[in-house]
Amino acid sequence: MKTMSSKALAVPCPPLSGGRKNSVTRGERSRGSRNNFVCFNAISNPSAALTQTEHSTFLTEVAALEPPASLQALMNVLQAKGERVVSPYNRKGIIPLAIPLTATEDGDMTALLRWPTPASGMDVPVVRVKSFGVTLLAKSPEEYIHRALVEEDVAGCSGRICESAGEVGSSLYQRGNFEASKLSSLDVYLMKKVGLFPDVFERLAMRHVENGDDISALVTAEYYASKKHFPGFGRPFVFNAELMLKVGRKLEAKDAARCALRSPWWTLGSWYADVANIAGWGEEQIEFMRERLTEEGRREDLLKGKSLEQVAVDQAAFLLDLAAVEGTWDAVREQLADYYKEGGFDDISRFISTA
Repeated sequence: MKTMSSKALAVPCPPLSGGRKNSVTRGERSRGSRNNFVCFNAISNPSAALTQTEHSTFLTEVAALEPPASLQALMNVLQAKGERVVSPYNRKGIIPLAIPLTATEDGDMTALLRWPTPASGMDVPVVRVKSFGVTLLAKSPEEYIHRALVEEDVAGCSGRICESAGEVGSSLYQRGNFEASKLSSLDVYLMKKVGLFPDVFERLAMRHVENGDDISALVTAEYYASKKHFPGFGRPFVFNAELMLKVGRKLEAKDAARCALRSPWWTLGSWYADVANIAGWGEEQIEFMRERLTEEGRREDLLKGKSLEQVAVDQAAFLLDLAAVEGTWDAVREQLADYYKEGGFDDISRFISTA
């Protein structure tokens, strides 16, 4: 049986003792607050502008994935939010595991993440592509759409997103559901009724800090870092480290940062060097990974009893981590595809090599 390396799947860390502002409260909703959402009322009909065929074909024939049933609705919603469709083949300069969907005016891509072995409940996450890797936007297309519908309703916009989401949107959310829930804020509604989102966790924790309640902030951050919430992502632990520094817990911040660095480095939500600095790491970890990619390192792993396939998959994970250090994705694409092929992941190999 093929297994991914601990780096590829992320190693859970022990509980941590454990941003942004602007969760919309019910009072703010009644005043028409738009702090968390920008209305895009001048967008032309996104359905007319969108051709889904290329992305569906790419997912099926290149990424070897069944296209999500909500793919059309997701892309419509992204366009209604002001993003433009990009070709899924437009993968130069980005992490090889991303499938581009759309891009913002600033050029940031929204994409689907093609995990080699996805964690439960995160088969096809929606991510923002960054130079250092990705940040998680939603665990699934449906959660992304659901959140967008709630935010549009709370912001009092015209319904462009609701219209673009079609039947998928209607099955997820009806206008007025937030008001009828009697919940205290948008963030609380999202957490209770929609799903768990990294930026919402971070916003809730930082609000506690702003209110002078460091303990509640740390408790929120610890819950955020629970291994069951965002398996495979290091960002929750990085946030814990940053928060602990902020409240003066330097030793615990170092532990949290080191825990984060046991996850794939392209999931940290920031550059490796920033997290390594909190962890107190120098170049030794980078040198260790480079050694594991040499023939000598390969022989050592084989002598330890690892199969050739497992060694190759481990090397793929190490190579991705090293590429995340400086964002040198194109330079490793060919070698990465070779490692996955050797590890028995032929579909992933073909997907990575197609750019």
